Amino acid sequence: MRIAYFDCFSGISGDMTLGALVDAGLDLEELRRQLYQLPLGKFRIQAEKVRRGPLAGTKVEVIAEAEGKHHRDLEDILEIINRSLFPEAVKEDCRRIFTRLAEAEAKVHGVPVEKVHFHEVGALDSIVDVVGAALGIHLLGIEKIYASPMNLGSGFVDTEHGRLPVPAPGTLELVRGLPIYSSNVQAELTTPTGAAIISTLANGFGPLPSMEIERIGYGAGSRDLPELPNMLRVMVGEPRAAYQEDQVTVLEANLDDMNPQFFEPLLEELWEKGALDVYLSPIIMKKSRPATKLTVIAEPPLAEACASLILERTTTFGVRSYPVQRKKLSREVLEVNTQYGPVRVKVGRAGPRILHCSPEYEDCKRLARERGLSIIEVYREAERAAWNASRE
Repeated sequence: MRIAYFDCFSGISGDMTLGALVDAGLDLEELRRQLYQLPLGKFRIQAEKVRRGPLAGTKVEVIAEAEGKHHRDLEDILEIINRSLFPEAVKEDCRRIFTRLAEAEAKVHGVPVEKVHFHEVGALDSIVDVVGAALGIHLLGIEKIYASPMNLGSGFVDTEHGRLPVPAPGTLELVRGLPIYSSNVQAELTTPTGAAIISTLANGFGPLPSMEIERIGYGAGSRDLPELPNMLRVMVGEPRAAYQEDQVTVLEANLDDMNPQFFEPLLEELWEKGALDVYLSPIIMKKSRPATKLTVIAEPPLAEACASLILERTTTFGVRSYPVQRKKLSREVLEVNTQYGPVRVKVGRAGPRILHCSPEYEDCKRLARERGLSIIEVYREAERAAWNASRE
């Protein structure tokens, strides 16, 4: 599965999104070919390499040949999208983005959604930016999108509604509930179009997820800001989960009338059946009777055999079972050489990070006996050797 991370350190806009996708490898000619089918009249899409501060990126600009001022409502824009020949998934993303925009504008201006007239966002270039972003994400094969907190900027911006504070009211409504901040740059960094795209399509917001990056793109904004590079950075690649996940079955039985001496052979048989873990917990049952709760964790295919064994080898009349999702570290067993002899060590990793090194108890016990040493001394020596070996 391919994912993308939008790093909005200088905000996000529609043209910055298109520029970042093109810079990350989106075929510009294919993008043009498909976007030119939109029933919007004649327009051109041009892209050029530019610098914003120390960074180089791609600036994409949509140039209408004879658009002028054109105020469209939601129904007009949805009709344009529905008449296109894009894949249904692309059209649905476009519909969601513009509907979200209309709902935000309706709330800000206190009018019904169907009465909202798009001004800047209804212009040809903004429509092409939104549709191009949805199409570009589809063409790059991106299935999930994540984003950083958004830098909104500050100051004031001139719109067809007059002079408005930054963030513009529509933008602020679109990012409600999402992580945002302002770096005190006196400019509108996150536009309504950019906010609508990312707030609609992103699956989550936060730090960079664990991933293997294949492509990196920088999309340039219109202005060159003195405070920071006016760029949107996009990283595209494959997810690399820090933890492995699977599902196991938990089996439980409460035992208040069983000879404790019978537990040892039962546990041994459960281990032989392939149980992942078996343990006993003291509990108090009705009439204050002390009892023992037997818990077995098993892989689903082995759960039935373990449940049968519990019913046959204990005094219980029933076994509870339920599935449980499990997160776990990836594991490997290393054999390390210590000054006392070889010891097997289980190493637990979260992605590339090593979190635990656990020497094998039986190996440490054997070496301690052979050498007349404390098992603690052997264990610590094996642990040190494992950490050193696993980092090489």
